[in-house]
Amino acid sequence: MAGTTRRERTIDRAVAVQGVGFLTGADVQVRFKPADPGSGVRFIRVDLPDNPEVEARIDFVEPRDRRTTIRRGEAIVEMVEHVMAALSGLRIDNCTIEIDAAETPGCDGSSKAFVDALSCATIVEQTKIRDRLVIDRPVAVREGAATLSAYPSAGDTLVAAYHLDYGATPIGRQSYWAEITPHVFRSELAPSRTFLLEKEAEALKQMGIGSRTTPRDLLVFGPDGPIDNELRYPDECVRHKLLDLIGDLSLLGKDIAGHVVAFRSGHKLNAALARALIREISSGSIESNHVPARETIESIESASLDNAKPSIRPAEPCRHTNTTLDIGSILKLLPHRFPFLLVDRVLELEPDRRIVAIKNVSYNEPFFPGHWPDRPIMPGVLLVEALAQAAGIMLSSRIDSKRGTALMVGINHVRIRRPVVPGDQLTLEVNVIKGDARSVYVQGAARVGTKVVAEAKIRFMYLDRGVAA
Repeated sequence: MAGTTRRERTIDRAVAVQGVGFLTGADVQVRFKPADPGSGVRFIRVDLPDNPEVEARIDFVEPRDRRTTIRRGEAIVEMVEHVMAALSGLRIDNCTIEIDAAETPGCDGSSKAFVDALSCATIVEQTKIRDRLVIDRPVAVREGAATLSAYPSAGDTLVAAYHLDYGATPIGRQSYWAEITPHVFRSELAPSRTFLLEKEAEALKQMGIGSRTTPRDLLVFGPDGPIDNELRYPDECVRHKLLDLIGDLSLLGKDIAGHVVAFRSGHKLNAALARALIREISSGSIESNHVPARETIESIESASLDNAKPSIRPAEPCRHTNTTLDIGSILKLLPHRFPFLLVDRVLELEPDRRIVAIKNVSYNEPFFPGHWPDRPIMPGVLLVEALAQAAGIMLSSRIDSKRGTALMVGINHVRIRRPVVPGDQLTLEVNVIKGDARSVYVQGAARVGTKVVAEAKIRFMYLDRGVAA
């Protein structure tokens, strides 16, 4: 998959940010300095003997709760995600960061202070072409209810979405997506701040964390909302989770062209996805500079939520409400083509569990001239086929298209309840009833508006290529 390339970038002069560390309460300064092409981002602990350094790469990430930490020998740097998000969001690829403590300054819990400081310098292009990782097939990690997936995209940039679910709290449920450009990052994501519930803040205080931090320094939510603070955006919390995701994925050291969707994921699961992509690069399935990902991921040796290993499977979508998969992405997941492709857009996805998609029905559909010329009605069998195709997208997590396929082997309890005519928009909802390693049973319903027009239960079986049905 070819696409646009760009040159690596750095800054033309040094800039600094001072603040207090959230973890230890220490005074700390970070000093951003220009770096040579191809050198990436490196932290240097100037407070330690011999000034040891650690590269900001996924190889050096250590498991931590609620933050991303990198370590190489004696050089350890805590909470690098906000600094890394600022550099990645502004597309600054090479930078040396001198730091005089074991953690970055917390500032206001966002990336804004780092973006503001870096914006005081001039960002300059360098001679080396930036490596780019192009997602050509779905790759996903999950732990419990949390999922994080990377999908193919029709564009050349990273489109990222996060779906936050804090249940019955003032934070509640929030969704946000964006195409990550420097302008979008600077204006829509960088100012979003770290957040936590009041009881979580109290628990951290008891552990000796945040001794110099107050609710005015970040977002602490009580029963009625933020304590001693005000939101910068109505959905600031989910924006901050997306900021963290950008910072963590920047540890790949490459631009990403694809669509990343997160549902309740945190730093450890973010790192798990980065390691999964590194595994693909190492195996030759994905390469830098426009070489697509194709092979199936079977396992990963990495830490996940609560220090457990995540399960990894190829292609696990996750629930999203404001994010869609467009026709370009759908064409990468389904083999169907004109005149038999019956899904136009995906509205919601949840791994191996649920999908909501749409099919726009126009008078130009090739079946209308024969069904029927005087009263065009969409054939009921195609309504069921549309549900089956939506299910195929949902189940693409289990299928390596080079090695196997999902075969529809049974249809039960079919009901065609209302005619579908030109001008209707079909909403296709499919939910998994049960499944195992070889088969899955789903229930689907097609609606026009709020009215059910067709429903069916469909069974699929996974077959390796060359195996007769």
